[in-house]
Amino acid sequence: MEQGKKEKTSALIKVIEGGPLEIKGNFILNDLKRDITETPAEVYLCRCGKSSEMPFCDGSHKKF
Repeated sequence: MEQGKKEKTSALIKVIEGGPLEIKGNFILNDLKRDITETPAEVYLCRCGKSSEMPFCDGSHKKF
């Protein structure tokens, strides 16, 4: 993607009770440095802070 141009994206974000955020669709995930991370059509992002795969969920929330 050329700098200054924005690509149209869309995603469905679902809060899973007691679990992660489920994100599905056509989206771009940037890291803290604003670098683009290759993203599949579906990801689960950690909300408990215990994942060893941050920012992605690894199921650690199930231990609490």
